[in-house]
Amino acid sequence: MTAGEHGALGPASDYPRGPTVLRLLVGNELRRLRELSGLSRDDAAEAIRGSAAKMSRLEAGRVGFKRRDVADLLTCYGVIDGPARAELLNLAERANEPGWWHRYNEIMPPWLATYVGLEQAATIIRCYEAQFIPGLLQTETYAHAVIDLSQAADADEVKQRVALRMRRQQLLDVPRPPDYWAVVDEAALRRSLGGRQVMRDQLDYLLEVSERPNITLQVVPFDRSDAAASGGPFTLMRFAEPDMPDIVYLEQLTSALYLDKRVEVEIYLKIIDRLAAGALTPRRSATLIASVRDSL
Repeated sequence: MTAGEHGALGPASDYPRGPTVLRLLVGNELRRLRELSGLSRDDAAEAIRGSAAKMSRLEAGRVGFKRRDVADLLTCYGVIDGPARAELLNLAERANEPGWWHRYNEIMPPWLATYVGLEQAATIIRCYEAQFIPGLLQTETYAHAVIDLSQAADADEVKQRVALRMRRQQLLDVPRPPDYWAVVDEAALRRSLGGRQVMRDQLDYLLEVSERPNITLQVVPFDRSDAAASGGPFTLMRFAEPDMPDIVYLEQLTSALYLDKRVEVEIYLKIIDRLAAGALTPRRSATLIASVRDSL
């Protein structure tokens, strides 16, 4: 039996539509096969006329794949023929296909494009927001007010960023949407952005979407202290693929961090569980949201 004959990858039909997760999965499988073969990154790099740095980027799924490189690596790892080789080559080609979000490349930095790709493929998305309503639950006018806060983009770019955010929200309306669980600090409900009517419409929209079976919305009221120890907003994504780890996304002003080591992810799992346990129930959260809306 050649290396990888019974690899970790399942049937191609089980894979998500988006290329971002495919790149990560193909890269992970190439790393697994290399380690199974007992080769270093330097050894593998020679097979594709590259460097250890290039191998690191390929195995991390941070770049696209050339068919010749993948074929040469598989040969180097002893995967000469058979369905495992054909499947991985096919997945590598699919991973190079652009996602719908690539049309926004001019206004979307690479680190955000990675997040959008992961978001589109996740089966469970859990997030905590302290300052703003979560992006996937924002109205168009509220999103415009939030994006305009940076004052770093002209009117046309703001319009495109809002359009991107609205397009991302379609994820929650597909036939088999992900489970979306948001924990929001009360401050986000009371921070007025765009004026009274914008906030009233936003809070009404929260009440509407919170009725959907795939959306859970909880509010952390001011008198609960757990949120203060959360370390700031974050998003945790889980995927259907058994070889795809949970990923924690931490957005910064001009970049983002992606955490996938089990010990790191488990810390954030405990945090989000603690926040949810300390927050109001979805029903009581809706009552608070309605009260804030009525006070405007």
